[in-house]
Amino acid sequence: MRYFLHIGYNGTNYRGWQRHPDAVNVQQVLEACLSRILKEPIAIVGCGRTDALVHASQFYFHMDVEKEWDFDLFFRLNKALPSDIAIYDIIPMQGLPHARFDATQRSYDYFIHTYKDPFLSGLSALYLEKNLDLDAMRDAVALLPQYNDYRAFCKTPAQYEHTICHVSAARLLSDHNGDKLRFQISSNRFLSRMIRIIVGKLLLVGTGSISLEEFESYLITKETPPTIIPAHPQGLYLSKVTYPYLDLPPRTDFAAILANQAAHSWQAV
Repeated sequence: MRYFLHIGYNGTNYRGWQRHPDAVNVQQVLEACLSRILKEPIAIVGCGRTDALVHASQFYFHMDVEKEWDFDLFFRLNKALPSDIAIYDIIPMQGLPHARFDATQRSYDYFIHTYKDPFLSGLSALYLEKNLDLDAMRDAVALLPQYNDYRAFCKTPAQYEHTICHVSAARLLSDHNGDKLRFQISSNRFLSRMIRIIVGKLLLVGTGSISLEEFESYLITKETPPTIIPAHPQGLYLSKVTYPYLDLPPRTDFAAILANQAAHSWQAV
């Protein structure tokens, strides 16, 4: 029987989702916990990959289990897993749907704060920039859905068959003081470090280091910039994954401080 598990995790203590032999990762922790509780080897397939220190407020993986359990797996998993990984739902599926390949859209949030705040450390990216040109950044964000080849915003474009991404939405928000920013983007797929590279370039637009025209030229020419510096990983959240047969609302309390901010004060730039 195939099951989808709906989860969330704080990525601070992990080298990303994907299993690596010499680093602690989310997949490894989940597989070890499931295998121990179900008393059989369990391999899981995630809906995507996240880099080291990147978070997921909504994430899915699938697993196949030969014999159905006769206990409260939801309770046992949440009790056994570390506090930075949470199970939200365990969903039995008909047939063999695939957590990664069946996803039709993924959405990400990237949070920035421009002043030092110890309570946001690890949950948002710190950039000490007091005079960002938010209007220019907004105009750059508005260009993203108008193009579909993101080769210039990929660290390793040669590893892909193509670099086409259908960005369906992108927007920039700020709090009422303008010292916290939230970048949101949705697409059918994303390339390696694509969002963090985009955010890095948006910050250059905001500081005046590159012009709006130069930002757009990357989308037009598809030429990789001579210098690629991805934005800090800890500001990035995979926040929504959608399937043709499954569309659950994300758990917006993934980070209490940011969720409170999101609920009350965010406004479009």
